[in-house]
Amino acid sequence: MSSNKEQRSAVFVVLFALVTILILYSSSSANEVFHYGSLRGRSHRPVNFKKWDIANAYIPLLGNKTLPSRCHQCVIVTSSSHLLGTKLGPEIERAECTIRMNDAPTTGYAADVGNKTTFRVVAHSSVFRVLRRPQEFVNRTPETVFIFWGPPSKMQKPQGSLVRVIQRAGLAFPGMEAYAVSPGRMQQFDELFRGETGKDREKSHSWLSTGWFTMVIAVELCDHVHVYGMVPPDYCRCGPRGGAGRVPAAPACPADPSLRPSQRPRLQRMPYHYYEPKGPDECVTYIQNEHSRKGNHHRFITEKRVFSSWAQLYGITFSHPAWA
Repeated sequence: MSSNKEQRSAVFVVLFALVTILILYSSSSANEVFHYGSLRGRSHRPVNFKKWDIANAYIPLLGNKTLPSRCHQCVIVTSSSHLLGTKLGPEIERAECTIRMNDAPTTGYAADVGNKTTFRVVAHSSVFRVLRRPQEFVNRTPETVFIFWGPPSKMQKPQGSLVRVIQRAGLAFPGMEAYAVSPGRMQQFDELFRGETGKDREKSHSWLSTGWFTMVIAVELCDHVHVYGMVPPDYCRCGPRGGAGRVPAAPACPADPSLRPSQRPRLQRMPYHYYEPKGPDECVTYIQNEHSRKGNHHRFITEKRVFSSWAQLYGITFSHPAWA
């Protein structure tokens, strides 16, 4: 009897140890969704998406036009509040081609972000916000080419198709030029993310951001790309951030490495969008999305690390703030 009890006790101890190890492993792996630095081996060869076929990638929604092929020099004007007070408007206006995202307005902000809009890349979730304000987004810059992106289930579903919504808007504005990212190209965007990060987008519960689509489209269409207002990957790791309910940043900081974390400057609160001064904080949004495992989230910081790796390869520069 005692022998059987000892055996059962031994089995229980072993099972308890295994369960404990599994719990510790899962909890530690939940701390960071992406360990980007270890994902790209030396043998990694990035896809040259400058050579992707444009002809069948962007479907005309209004008429039978073809997406304008190339600009020599393009600027991407982000929606970041870092652009406020910069007085960059005249500089942005001089760019050959200017690319904006979603429903970022220029009215009232032209001194800092300019008004010229050659391309506007719009997510499926922003279609109605753009089309409800035609005086801002359609009539104000009638030369604008719209590129709408979204999963086929959102863009082309039989009932409530967003494509039909856009086409009806085109009847009211005959000069409007609009394209949708094709299902095949949407799949290529997913494959590009997996190739660059080693993470399957769906399995890792990740949503690609409009910034991801905009950056790739800009590289496809432009020989040189200058990005205004996008913070570098490590920006949100500068020291603690005060305030109730804030997510603490990691201790690493691009400032003087000789300074202790308590001596490093705190990051001031920056609204996520320049046109929403009372909106969510930029770094809180980035950190929450990067590390959340439940639900689907944008992996903003991971995407910026990919952009950093593309900078020299594709001739991309960043300013306000500048990237090292």
